[in-house]
Amino acid sequence: MSLSDVSAAWHNFIFNPVFSLVVTLVAFQIAVVIYRRSGWLVLQPVMVAMVLIVSTLLITGLDYTTYRQGAEPIAMLLGPATVGLAVPLYNNMKRIRLLLWPILITVLVGGILIVVLTVLIAHLLGASLPVMITLSSKSVTMPIAMLVTDQLHGIASLAAVFVMLTGVIGTALGPMLLRRVGVVHPAARGMTYGMNAHAIGTARALEESSETGAFAALAMSLLGVFTAVLLPLAANFFLD
Repeated sequence: MSLSDVSAAWHNFIFNPVFSLVVTLVAFQIAVVIYRRSGWLVLQPVMVAMVLIVSTLLITGLDYTTYRQGAEPIAMLLGPATVGLAVPLYNNMKRIRLLLWPILITVLVGGILIVVLTVLIAHLLGASLPVMITLSSKSVTMPIAMLVTDQLHGIASLAAVFVMLTGVIGTALGPMLLRRVGVVHPAARGMTYGMNAHAIGTARALEESSETGAFAALAMSLLGVFTAVLLPLAANFFLD
């Protein structure tokens, strides 16, 4: 077999859609093993898997567009997985009804503080207006953050990075900070995870208990809705 034949075979192997699927699944499984064996919250599977996948793309020369197309079947499962969060919500509906008003007030006030403090700190550090707009949606799930950021003429690709970092850092530091201040109530812990670390934090909350996961999923969903509706209105009011 000639060198050109080997090169052609390698090219066909790398650009086969199955390769993208296998790389994604293997990277995530390796990341999960590393996370469970190390016990380090900073080694979140999502972050480790991302590093492994990016490294693989750089080594093989596979461009992101081709990889994304090949991994599309996995991306399609995100919808059903998100809907699956309704199960712990349903199982804890009685508790949620009892705490409905405190939940709504917490999400509304907490969401406003998250945006205001984030933008204020960014402004004090000298960030430009597009960066401040992008940072304002960092605490909601990636599809909402990118959509809102694009609507407000921010940087959608940078918003995805901020959302990822927020989820990983929030999940890594959240348990330690909650333990330091003595927060043990499942509802309070869940709300904290959902509002400060969105989907990654919700996955962490489900590891603690079904009730914690339910309140995390609820907080994440409500904050996403509030952000998608209220943030553009607030931005138009202050920027006009």
